[in-house]
Amino acid sequence: GTLRFNLDPTGQHDTSELWWALNESHLGDFFRENRGLDFEVEENGLNLSVGQRQLVCLARAVLRRTKILMLDEATASVDMNTDLLVQQTLSDTMSGCTVLTIAHRLHTVLSSDRIVVIDQGSVVEVGSPTELLTDTTSSFYGMVREAGVEFHGAEV
Repeated sequence: GTLRFNLDPTGQHDTSELWWALNESHLGDFFRENRGLDFEVEENGLNLSVGQRQLVCLARAVLRRTKILMLDEATASVDMNTDLLVQQTLSDTMSGCTVLTIAHRLHTVLSSDRIVVIDQGSVVEVGSPTELLTDTTSSFYGMVREAGVEFHGAEV
């Protein structure tokens, strides 16, 4: 179907709202250059990159003004640039939304309000990123340090 249908299958939103969601999801320029809302999305989105497919899904959530959004490894198969675009979109447009992020890329969760560390199906710790990263005995601190991830510009 068309991009319009993929974003808004029930036809509840006008064209300006669709473009707003695409722009917020960093896809506006790409689709403006490629037939706009009439862009034909192939079965399983095969004519879009993995990152573009993820951003279309995010645009759909932005358009619906979703109150609860679950992201299960949403950026695991995308490059770092697309990952950053997803994080920026979440920060800019989903501030009034509960976002549950399941991720192995640790930098993906550093801007979260709360982090739940699960090991072999059991919760081992819960806290804000700052709380967990200032406790050098925390599992999260160990994972971030081992991965060499920076937090507020400093490597842990």
